[in-house]
Amino acid sequence: MKQISMHHIQGIQIGQSQNLEAGTGCTAILCPKGATAGVDVRGGGPATRETDLLNPKNMVQQIHGVMFSGGSAFGLDAASGAMEYLDKKEYGFEILGFHVPIVCGASLFDLGVGDGSIRPDKQMGYEACVASETNTYQNGNFGAGTGACVGKMSPTLSPMKTGQGMYGVEAGGIQVCAYVALNAIGNVSDGKGSFLAGMHQDGIIIDPLDFFSQGLESITLPQGNTTIGCVVTNAKLDKSQCNKVASITHNGYALSIFPVHTMSDGDTIFVLSTGQVEASVDAIGVLATTCMKEAIHVATKTSTPSYGLESYQSIKQ
Repeated sequence: MKQISMHHIQGIQIGQSQNLEAGTGCTAILCPKGATAGVDVRGGGPATRETDLLNPKNMVQQIHGVMFSGGSAFGLDAASGAMEYLDKKEYGFEILGFHVPIVCGASLFDLGVGDGSIRPDKQMGYEACVASETNTYQNGNFGAGTGACVGKMSPTLSPMKTGQGMYGVEAGGIQVCAYVALNAIGNVSDGKGSFLAGMHQDGIIIDPLDFFSQGLESITLPQGNTTIGCVVTNAKLDKSQCNKVASITHNGYALSIFPVHTMSDGDTIFVLSTGQVEASVDAIGVLATTCMKEAIHVATKTSTPSYGLESYQSIKQ
């Protein structure tokens, strides 16, 4: 297998925009000519847009983009910028002489980092779409991951800075690529029994099990987290299969985030299929899980210390 980025998949654009001073941003994944899509929401506190359309029983068979943002529910407004961008270029379903693009979205909570009064809006969303034309995507403290961090279970321990990450592979003509904006309440695991990032004290990352063992009856997890992501593939998948792959891909979250899918997270994964190559759903699920796990590690390792938070780069190196 060779490693790829999302722009290697025909028909896909990805770009970001951010306000580094405010500590927030958004990332647009566009499929202007349409892609079959699915979604799986596992967290207890999601902020999402247009996910009902992705139920196989509903009419719409393709969408034209997914917008990821910070800003909590306020950040969902960034998707309006993608709507405007796609409309101006006459992408979307033609209805009565109008073009109606379908843009799904999900937001994470970053209001406690930087200036929480500034959130991704329509203009920032539009700028992310324009940026997608020139392949300027960057891992780390950018886009929807600008204000992201992990390890927020304890009010007395410090979280660590994370961001956004991408990882993709190509095998036998099949392309699968995962994107994630990592803002989990839990720690990031290396899959080998150690943690790459999470709640820490003086640079020592604390095992969540040690934290929970202090007394389950008195622990209340803080609100405002969420890991959001997307898998894009050139495999031919229908809506039901896209939803199934989204479900399988949550294994990538479970392999690298602990705890995950809590009531304080809005963990969500979208899947986009451009429908160019025949492939097994199970094979796509395996590759998607692997890519998502690696994307989470990329989001962790490429993020730099900022907003008063340490990162993997400052603690582990």
